[in-house]
Parts: sequence; structure tokens; C-alpha cells
Amino acid sequence: MLDSNYWQERYKTNQTGWDAGTITTPIKEYIHQLNDKSIKILIPGCGNAHEAAYLWQQGFTNVFLLDYVAEPLNNFSKHYPDFPKSHLLLKDFFELDEKFDLIIEQTFFCALDPQLRSSYAEKMCQLLNPKGKLAGLMFSSEFEKEGPPFGGSKSEYKALFERYFDIAKMEECYNSIEPRKGNELFVVLCPKKISK
Repeated sequence: MLDSNYWQERYKTNQTGWDAGTITTPIKEYIHQLNDKSIKILIPGCGNAHEAAYLWQQGFTNVFLLDYVAEPLNNFSKHYPDFPKSHLLLKDFFELDEKFDLIIEQTFFCALDPQLRSSYAEKMCQLLNPKGKLAGLMFSSEFEKEGPPFGGSKSEYKALFERYFDIAKMEECYNSIEPRKGNELFVVLCPKKISK
């Protein structure tokens, strides 16, 4: 069971192989295209939150970090003492009840038990404002070892997300960091307008 104790232990024993040590190129270049620095941004399963650090340094003031365990949030707070404590959310993603303009996906989806993927898609849709976006990276291959991380395929993801989202982009990532080259999709998903 991938509960909070599991993840807390991974941080304590420094078993954080998903952590690239810095913001990855695809997310960095996506952020460079964002003009409105007041948009409300969520980074779920934020881990060491290199993306949030970069956003904060670039002047984005409305960034929220969410994680299941305290360790990465506490670490982030120590490194960025000016970052608002109220924007550090220690809770279960599925219990979050707010609205965001942008949610950045970076190694959260692949850390979840695949049985939760449909719930993830539905929850992401609920958390986004009508013109909001879910943007980021997903692995486009299966892994030999049992996860996490858990892989998948473009066709699987399309089938999963099409119920809740219009798929603005889902394509092979051309600027992945070296260890992930050829194994990532860059996605931009927009919540479907549900007619009443």
C-alpha cells in the first residue's frame, strides 16, 4: 500500500530516484510561455518542488504545493522561508477542494496506484477552473520493475482523459532530460465544458 508512511520512508532513506535535482527542461520551457504571474497554480505530489522554486523565483505569487507527507514541504519551507506557509498543503490530493487555473503534473500521476487513475482524471477536472489547464509530463513506456513509478501509453491516457478533458496536446516530448528521452509525453488538458 502506497500510504503516507511509504513515502515518508522514501524521503528519510533518500530513495527519491524520481527527483531530477532541478526543474526539468519541458516544465521550465512551458513556464516561460506563461504571461500572467497571478494565476493560481497547484503542484500536487510536489516532492522537493523544484518547479515551485522556479515559479517563485520567476515572480509567480499564487503557487500552491501539495504533498501527502510533511518532509518535502518542510524542506521547501526551510529553503524558501518567504514562501507563504498557507500555500503548503499537507493533505490527500483526493480530499482537496479548491479551484486552480493551472495544475502542473510532474511525477505525481506515475506515483499513484494505476487503479486510482480514473479518480485522478475526475479529480483534476474538478479542481480546475473552466478555462484552467492540466499540463506536464507522463511516462510513455511500461517499466520492467514493479512501480512506482508506473508507466503507460498514449492510447491508454487518451482513453482515460477524454471523458473529462479536451486534449490540447499529448505528444512525444522533444526536450526531455537525458535519462527520460523517448519515454515521456508532454500533455496539456483542458476541462470539458459540461452542458447542463
